[in-house]
Amino acid sequence: MAAIPEELEQHWDTAPQDALRWVPGTSLAALDCDAAPGWSGRKTEGTALVAGRAEELADLQERLFAHGRSGGDRSALLVLQGLDTSGKGGIVRHVVGLVDPQGVEHRGFGVPTEEERAHGYLWRVRNALPRPGYLGVFDRSHHEQVLVVRVDGLEPEDEWRGHYDELVAFEKEIAGRGTAIVKVALMVSAAEQKARLAERLERPDKHWKYNPGDVDVHRRYGDYVAAYQEMLDRTSTPEAPWYVVPADKKWYARLAVTELLLGALRGLGLGWPPADFDVEAEKARLAAA
Repeated sequence: MAAIPEELEQHWDTAPQDALRWVPGTSLAALDCDAAPGWSGRKTEGTALVAGRAEELADLQERLFAHGRSGGDRSALLVLQGLDTSGKGGIVRHVVGLVDPQGVEHRGFGVPTEEERAHGYLWRVRNALPRPGYLGVFDRSHHEQVLVVRVDGLEPEDEWRGHYDELVAFEKEIAGRGTAIVKVALMVSAAEQKARLAERLERPDKHWKYNPGDVDVHRRYGDYVAAYQEMLDRTSTPEAPWYVVPADKKWYARLAVTELLLGALRGLGLGWPPADFDVEAEKARLAAA
């Protein structure tokens, strides 16, 4: 595996797992969304480090896939939560895109379908959980139940407040079954969100990404920050901690998620599964064929 220049890694003054892990009670409203916590390098070094991580990420993901194909029970789940324009799609393309797509199960959670509404809100989430050996990616997630549901008043307060404990119990359950969970909240500032929405209106190739309802969401930016604050405080746990990533700098957000995902895959500690056949005997058979 190609070595990464040491000076690139040294730009992490604080490990991203420590710099970005949410500490309950921290003020989300005071977050500098244009900051690069833990990183002292420039954009060029950050982009270079992401590219340099590609080989190891692909190797670790292939080990996970081989583990699942050999009867193992481990999997990984990357949860990307954030308002529109926060860069979730870019993370999927530029970070998750570094690994073999055959080992990835990607799911975007939009407005529930009629079938999904006929079940509890966790039904569709359970159906989308990664199988053993796979890296699952959620674009939005089960946490929408205490975000958009809260802000849009889709349920009475006493009902959506009951979901916090359900979310914690659900994630503890799936972590206990062998899934490494990486939960990322991508936080974009109100000014940057407005600028990105304006760019979508100016560019014909971005019109498909624009929804008139995005302006209404932007107007309720403060309400969403309050909802995210309580979600982070109530659902960040040892089994499934939240990592809050400032997302005004797209390159930094991609770098941070790359490092967080890499750490989770390394933490699985998976080697290559041993052969379930006699290797030397098969070499002899092949030579004689």
